[in-house]
Amino acid sequence: MSNRLADETSPYLLQHKDNPVAWQPWGPEALAEAQERQVPILLSVGYAACHWCHVMERESFEDETTAAYMNEHFVPVKVDREERPDIDSIYMEAVQAITGQGGWPLTAFLDPAGVPFHGGTYFPPDTSRGMPSFMMVMEAVIKAWDEKRDEILAQSGDVRTRLGAVALVGAPEGDLDPELPARRAGNLAEQADMDLGGFGPAPKFPPASALDFMLGQGETAAVEVTLDRMAAGGIFDQLAGGFARYSVDDMWLVPHFEKMLYDNALLARTYLRAWQVTGRDRYRWVAQKTLDWALAEMLDPAGGFYASLDADSEGVEGLFYTWTPEEVTDALGDRAPRAIEAFGVTGEGHLEGRSVLHLPAGVPPDEIDRELEELSDALLAARTERVRPDLDDKVLSSWNSLMISALAEAGAVLNRPDYLDAARRSADFIWNGMRSPQGNLLRTWRHGEARLNAYLEDHAFLVESLLDLYEATFDPVWFTRAQAMAEAMIDRFADPARGGFFTTSHDHEELIARRKDVGDHPIPAGSSSAALGLLRLSSLTGESSYRRKAEEVLRLLAPATARQPGAFGHLLQGLAFFHSTAPELAIVWPDEGPDAEAEGLIAAARKKYRPNLVVAGGPEGASSPPLLLERKLVDGRSAAYVCESFACKAPVTTPSELESQLEDANVNDQ
Repeated sequence: MSNRLADETSPYLLQHKDNPVAWQPWGPEALAEAQERQVPILLSVGYAACHWCHVMERESFEDETTAAYMNEHFVPVKVDREERPDIDSIYMEAVQAITGQGGWPLTAFLDPAGVPFHGGTYFPPDTSRGMPSFMMVMEAVIKAWDEKRDEILAQSGDVRTRLGAVALVGAPEGDLDPELPARRAGNLAEQADMDLGGFGPAPKFPPASALDFMLGQGETAAVEVTLDRMAAGGIFDQLAGGFARYSVDDMWLVPHFEKMLYDNALLARTYLRAWQVTGRDRYRWVAQKTLDWALAEMLDPAGGFYASLDADSEGVEGLFYTWTPEEVTDALGDRAPRAIEAFGVTGEGHLEGRSVLHLPAGVPPDEIDRELEELSDALLAARTERVRPDLDDKVLSSWNSLMISALAEAGAVLNRPDYLDAARRSADFIWNGMRSPQGNLLRTWRHGEARLNAYLEDHAFLVESLLDLYEATFDPVWFTRAQAMAEAMIDRFADPARGGFFTTSHDHEELIARRKDVGDHPIPAGSSSAALGLLRLSSLTGESSYRRKAEEVLRLLAPATARQPGAFGHLLQGLAFFHSTAPELAIVWPDEGPDAEAEGLIAAARKKYRPNLVVAGGPEGASSPPLLLERKLVDGRSAAYVCESFACKAPVTTPSELESQLEDANVNDQ
């Protein structure tokens, strides 16, 4: 038996290609081998930026004795959770049911058919940490397999049913409650930590979707506390920009240092929208700093964005990002005291004697401190000389779509052509480079090779991002692609029996359960995104079938928001859109292109955060999107039409008239 990961493209799998463990990727070959040998599968799931995944590799998977036991008694299978969220979600739910907790590395023991019967997360190499050692766990599993195999196999049917339970739920009877979004926004405001931000104890994860929903509902106080605390904390890279995945404490001070593309795409939009709502310039600054970091450090020359940066460098978590007073002094000389005070660098430190840079006051200033900016730049230059964390340079369709949305929205609102250019390039990259010869969307790309079936989230996020790019540029090609992708999503993922959408397509490999995406934290669920994207498409096209498909999702999942509203921020945005008057705005201009009057109308539409407004723009006579049909100039001048269900008010030609009509139409514009 030999390790079979060398031909994979996932950086995480390639990290393990030289282990003495006979790893193989998930697939029919692994299942067939388990059946032939009648041994369990040892499934290990992780990702490239995962600190404890690295620890378990060093302690156990590189150990010859441990590897020999694994190879003799199991079929060892290694999975990158980012490439295969379908596998990760199935076995994560199983392990959470078995142990009451989850996380990565995920370790699951499966029967030869792939049904889990035991599992956990990180297991140490010995018992010194008060936990059973990995070897003890494996020996106990094999003992149970040898002595209780019939009992284990007899339970497999029940396990399959439980893991597929969400997909078997039908929508409740009755209409959707139009007051539900406002109630859930109030629930979230009540649950918010008004001192430290966020919605609960440590560890704290950035709740971008919930904050976006609250901004749209006018619940801004809790949002501001959270955004201020995060931006001032160590979870935000005070030098280069960008956010770490989560904070291990309740003050957003000491992060788990890995930087994920999805967090930064989502948070950049949230800060941008908070600036539109509050006018506080610090939020605009954070949004730009985050997007500028992504363009500088995460952009592949081909146009896609990389997945993540590792938490570790030189085998130490956070070493790249943390400082001692002596290191600050070496970098800045006699200017060091100002930076040491401003960034809270102490002799004791926060992490093994090293300090996480943060703003001790807890609120970033609205006015840029030019001296501190210069000191930050000098520290950043010194930091670039350090050994960098590893980069996971695979490109994921769904996460790239989130970044396209952020860049498109910010580019339009902030008048940043570089953001719009990057959004266009990434969208073209996905469309032209991450689809199969048959035109089906693929999940992942690395070094010129795209592979693996895409999931619901890949399709849904891409629909939303193409609509965002259309509304930012008014180039009809993006709308056309959005509609085509939406049709493919409906065709390949819709559940005709119970409504909503499956996580995997109808032609996906058969797993032990076919599931539906639930929960918008840390990223939106594919179901929530599909609903919101289809609602927007319905408003742009007048196609009621899109709205009906979206309503299926909302009806299925709305009851779950009562238990955990913070876990359904994107779904709640969809519910708010569904219950709003959902005005549509069509702006038409002369054939030569948008003139100054058209630009003024466009700027008026973008001035405020209006989550329940769709906008189409084009020359008189344009027919795509259909919202533009029969919209004419007014006495030769560019004009704006505010409509509801394609019934429009009298056209206007000035920004002030347009703003007045939008406010009268009760568009969310906090």
